[in-house]
Amino acid sequence: AAPPSPARPKPSATAAAPHPSSSWPIPPTPPPPPGTPSPRRRPRTRRRRPLPAAAADLDKEFGFQREEFHKEKLAGTVGFHERHVFLCYKGPEQWPSHLEATESDRLPRLLAAAIKARKPDLKKSTKLTICEGEDGTESSLGDVLIFPDMIRYRGLTHFDVDNFVEEVLVKDTEWLPGSPEAIRGSFVFVCCHGSRDKRCGVCGPALITRFKEEIEAEGLDDHVAVSACSHVGGHKYAGNVIIFSPGAKGEVTGNWYGYVAPDDVPELLHKQVGQRGAIVDRLWRGQLGMSEEQQKKALELRHMTNGVTGEESSAKESPKANGTDGAPAGGCCQGNGGGFSCCQSDLPEGKQDKSITAEQNHKSPKAESVKESVAPSKGRMKICPMPTWFETWDRSDTYTTLAVVAAAATVFVAFRAYKTMN
Repeated sequence: AAPPSPARPKPSATAAAPHPSSSWPIPPTPPPPPGTPSPRRRPRTRRRRPLPAAAADLDKEFGFQREEFHKEKLAGTVGFHERHVFLCYKGPEQWPSHLEATESDRLPRLLAAAIKARKPDLKKSTKLTICEGEDGTESSLGDVLIFPDMIRYRGLTHFDVDNFVEEVLVKDTEWLPGSPEAIRGSFVFVCCHGSRDKRCGVCGPALITRFKEEIEAEGLDDHVAVSACSHVGGHKYAGNVIIFSPGAKGEVTGNWYGYVAPDDVPELLHKQVGQRGAIVDRLWRGQLGMSEEQQKKALELRHMTNGVTGEESSAKESPKANGTDGAPAGGCCQGNGGGFSCCQSDLPEGKQDKSITAEQNHKSPKAESVKESVAPSKGRMKICPMPTWFETWDRSDTYTTLAVVAAAATVFVAFRAYKTMN
């Protein structure tokens, strides 16, 4: 018979086995006390794959090289709405042509139907759009983002739709099953609804990729969020981009842009984020809270402020016509929410104004935080007048002013009568 094998020595109770990748001893983990609940593990965050870029042949027919690109004027092409609701639901490759009318997609269908049915009761004109939503990411399936309120509700289901619309959109109160979360920073939505229109399906993914590249390069990941969204209206203006960003005073505006090409992305980020809500006029379609006519008048006022003529405006709206081949060519003076900031023309040395400093005869240097890509203005130096606060003046403001004046006059007359009696 074979001799018995020697018994292995038992490890000491006080000695701990070294970690295989470290020379430091790892003490054994003590067992949890009886009755201790098992810890909840955080869901793993999955990174979405970048959307594929358009092929050359598709780009020529449906993309940024298509014949109709930059052919029409953009200002005044956004329908009036005061509130924009985004439902996070699946991804562009899963969206059918008419997502809000598909039987299999109950959540967007029921939410769209409920908003339409309660339209007469809504205190604010509301627009619904679908954006990307995937469990395990920042925007999970069923999350709802509301602008310009800058709030997020988590986990809406088709069972909750009627109650949600009643409490949040009709009564302007909180939806009790889920407390609203405040959201901060800037939000960029790019139409990528390819099943609805091929132009958005070609232009959108390329813009998403460029936005993410620029945001990462500038270190803005914690300040700017980018998402694909469904049809927003105006397929012929693709690439369509909506940017919600805070202005100089903290107020959030939603600006719509059309005919956006990848080369325009750095300028959009610089203006909207770096200059806190400044507008890129040549790509501007309109703004949340403005009617079509107000959008046109607002652009005209900005052009008047910047000293831009109709011919210069048309040239700037058509990059191919002025030889910039898609390079940004914004106006000299740009609104920044609290006023206007001006650059100076790059005039030849012999034509520079000697009464101002040499630094003022040249463009401002590039911003440190966000890349600046602005073509030099031409002709003459432009000086900005006072901020155009009157461009958002409406009838209610007139009534309010008249009421204040009338109240002041009443107090004055009463005081004079009182003094006369005494």
